[in-house]
Amino acid sequence: MNQPISERVRWTTADLELFPDNGNRYEIIDGELFVTRAPHWNHQKTFVRISTCLDNWSQTTGLGEVVTAPGIIFGDNDNVIPDVVWASNERLPLLLDEAGHLSGALELVVEVLSAGIENEKRDRELKLKLYSARGVREYWIVDWRKQQVEVYRREQASLKLVATLFNGDELNSPILPDFTCAMSTTGYAYASLFT
Repeated sequence: MNQPISERVRWTTADLELFPDNGNRYEIIDGELFVTRAPHWNHQKTFVRISTCLDNWSQTTGLGEVVTAPGIIFGDNDNVIPDVVWASNERLPLLLDEAGHLSGALELVVEVLSAGIENEKRDRELKLKLYSARGVREYWIVDWRKQQVEVYRREQASLKLVATLFNGDELNSPILPDFTCAMSTTGYAYASLFT
């Protein structure tokens, strides 16, 4: 007798409304549900420093806006919460839906790695693939434990690793004119990712 083949559950954006507001982060990538608990103190500290660097630059230049932990609804089966995003003033109105949610690819998405093989796989593989397929122009994966940043940029219709920066390097981007963020305690404290 043949065993029936079971189909995997495909989660949707509507399903997220059913989950409790309990401090966990719920994301859906290609219909698969991912649940993450509150991150490590150093994860959050790094996350704040990146957003501060980007926000200081954005306030000075007036070229765009940075937001932390926004939801991005790419579609019914792809709903994620990156750590930090940046959108230009030109692109942002095109990305916001009537409810004020992001619904498309931003210029820059940043993920700070959380501990655990599953968390790293999600950011390094699943989210990289999703952001690449959806048209994100640049993706930074920040590892506060190793004090490094992997920079992926859109080349020939997909995100490619173009640099791995370490403590002592400076983080910059062609999509952010004159933006610089030190990756060490040298220079100004507000512009340093790692201490």
